[in-house]
Amino acid sequence: MKGILPSLNTPFTNSDELDLDSLSRLVEHTITSGCGGMLGPAVAGEYNTLNFDEKIQFVNTVTRANNSRIPFICSVTAADFSESIELTKIAKSFGAEGICVQLSPDLTFSKKLFFLEQLENLSPSILMIQDLDWSGDGMALEEIVKLFNSVEKFNWLKIETVRAGEKYTSVLQELEGRLKVCGGWAVTQLINAMARSVNAFIPTGLEKIYVEIYHSYQNGHKEEARLLFEKVLPVLNFSNQNIGTSIRFFKNLRVLEGLFESNYCRDESAVFDKLQEIEAVKATSIANGLLARYS
Repeated sequence: MKGILPSLNTPFTNSDELDLDSLSRLVEHTITSGCGGMLGPAVAGEYNTLNFDEKIQFVNTVTRANNSRIPFICSVTAADFSESIELTKIAKSFGAEGICVQLSPDLTFSKKLFFLEQLENLSPSILMIQDLDWSGDGMALEEIVKLFNSVEKFNWLKIETVRAGEKYTSVLQELEGRLKVCGGWAVTQLINAMARSVNAFIPTGLEKIYVEIYHSYQNGHKEEARLLFEKVLPVLNFSNQNIGTSIRFFKNLRVLEGLFESNYCRDESAVFDKLQEIEAVKATSIANGLLARYS
């Protein structure tokens, strides 16, 4: 598993129900775009708005549409440990290649370890920890190393913190590349991340563009990769203002791409004010131009 592993949006109908046909189209699009894997349902997929049955439907739909063509990582993060356990069992039974879980910073190390050991006994071969901290440094390096040495299946770390670049390097060097590292929300640092030998990246949307950037960079065409990425930056400058803006923008784009029937969002923050509506039109025009060129 390497390269671009997008975090899937969750499509809804205008009547606030899961749109599983659109989700299947998104899975097919992700595969044909050349992605090396996919993650869901996570933050970009409005994970916290889904009930347990909807999460099961999401995982079932993705695994069926994917048919093990590329690795699918199922997010099992939940406020209730028992739900995480059940989602892990379901993910494995449906054929997901891995799970991703965020550990509450309020837990002691021993409780984190106990929880991960329970997941490990039930999980597929990939156990990814999401190190998410919107305003801080996230998990301490010492804690990451101790968990890696204690949990055999803990083989991926998704870093989404302040100063993500420095943390990529610290983790990769400390564990000599044995723990694979991927980035997500820090997609604006993609070129920097590849220079630091990050194993994969988990953005949302623009899959074909990111795949082109990744392949160009890995094939030694680093300046071409940088120039293409710079064309994406105006889009990211708008979409990455906050997670709500990102969800709204990329759902709008999914509709224009013919993947989603509706841009309906459950996330209450996924709305544009009048000025954002104007800026969104400009960002969408740039995104559409890039997608048309690399489709």
